[in-house]
Formats: sequence, C-alpha cells, structure tokens
Amino acid sequence: MRQSFAWWSFTHGRDVEPEPFLRAAKDSGAGGVEMLPETLWPLARDLGLELVTISGHALEQGFNDPARHTALKEEVRRKIDAAAAGGVDAVIVFAGSRFGDGVDAPAIAACVEGLGPVVAHAGKAGVRLLLELLNSKVDHPGHQCDRTSFGAEIVRQLNSPTLRLLYDGYHMQLMEGDLSRTIKAHADLIGHIHTAGAPGRRDLDDRQEINWRGIAGLLHHMGYDHWVGHEFVPRGDPIAALKQAVDLFAGSARVS
Repeated sequence: MRQSFAWWSFTHGRDVEPEPFLRAAKDSGAGGVEMLPETLWPLARDLGLELVTISGHALEQGFNDPARHTALKEEVRRKIDAAAAGGVDAVIVFAGSRFGDGVDAPAIAACVEGLGPVVAHAGKAGVRLLLELLNSKVDHPGHQCDRTSFGAEIVRQLNSPTLRLLYDGYHMQLMEGDLSRTIKAHADLIGHIHTAGAPGRRDLDDRQEINWRGIAGLLHHMGYDHWVGHEFVPRGDPIAALKQAVDLFAGSARVS
C-alpha cells in the first residue's frame, strides 16, 4: 500500500529546510506528502513525492450548516481546481462543529445537500474528496463528524466513488475504539487512513495503545490499496520516526 506523511505534524515546532527534509522523507520510504504548502509542490514533485491531500476549508465551519453552503462550495471548488492543476490526489472536507440543538439527522441531511454539487465538481476534475472523522473529546471539541457512523451515512447517501471517508485511527480510538472491526465493516467507504499513536498523537511505538502492526496486517489482508498517511508528532528525530512507521506497515505485508 502507498504511504505518505503529513507535513504539518512532522515539521511541528521544528525549523526545517524543505529540500533536504523532503528528500530524506522520500529516502525513508514515504511515497507522498500531505497538506504541503502550495509553494513547495514543485519541489516535492521534483523529488519524486506524490501530492496526496490538501484541506478544502476550515474544519470548524463545515457542511452541517446550510447557511455556510454557498461560501463553502465556492471555497472547496477552488481547492479542487487547484488540486487538479497541481496533481494533488484528494481534498479533505469536514462536517463542522455542532450548532443549535446539535441533532445528527438534520446535520447529515445538510452535509449531503451541501456536498452533492462539490462531489460532482470533484468527479469531473478527477480529484477525490475525503470526509474526515475527528475526535470531539480532546482536539476538536464540538465537532459533529466524530463517529464512523455519522460520516459513513453521508458517504452512503451521496453514493459516489468520488467521496470516501478519511478514517483517522487516532481520532477514532479516542471516540469509539474497536478499530479493526470498524475498518472491516466500512472497508468499501474508506478511501484514506491516518495514523498516530493514542492517546498522545505520537510515534507508532509501544508507548501507545493502538496495535498499528495489527491494523497494518488487517489492511494488507483486506487488499486495501489507498494511502496510509502518518499524521503524528514525532518525539525525536522526525525522519527516523517516519522510517519506523513506514517499515511497520511495509513489514506487515510479509506477516499478514
């Protein structure tokens, strides 16, 4: 399977030189980079890294609010067009924070209504859309798409191969656990996976509670062929941490 890393998390709090850092990330085994500033896209491509994701809009203000649909659709369409022109695989979208009475059913309906035209635009542009699942317990209080069932219902109702779930194991471990069973049950709806250790969003090592080696083996066994993006904040050297994560997933192919 293809593996990428999130620029923001691996450079978080660090002063890095982009060219040697991206080159070292490529040498560590990563095939792509996520959420990279647009000014660095040509450099990444020249080094042989694929451009995997960009964010389509601010995550707090999402498609669960019909009052935001017009502005959001315009913003995300611009990001889709930029992704298509720059060779980016996917644009990430969000349901947004709860508002009003916070009931799920009308929020799901609003997301379906608002995302419909955007999904159609992305399909014509040849860009995928990824609806991200986020935790509302620690990092994003009030976020509405904080369970797999919420995001899955939106993807099912829109019924387009252009839209899939971005299943973030760190966020879903905090919210619901049971990662392996949930991934298997929603395999047809998942188009991207993010990794990080829980509960601290650190390295994929024995100091965290998710058995990422087991998850990697499951994905190989299932024939998962989308991206796995490492989105954790390394404790120490970021390239060494990235290589360890890449090797963990690559090694699981031999034992799955």
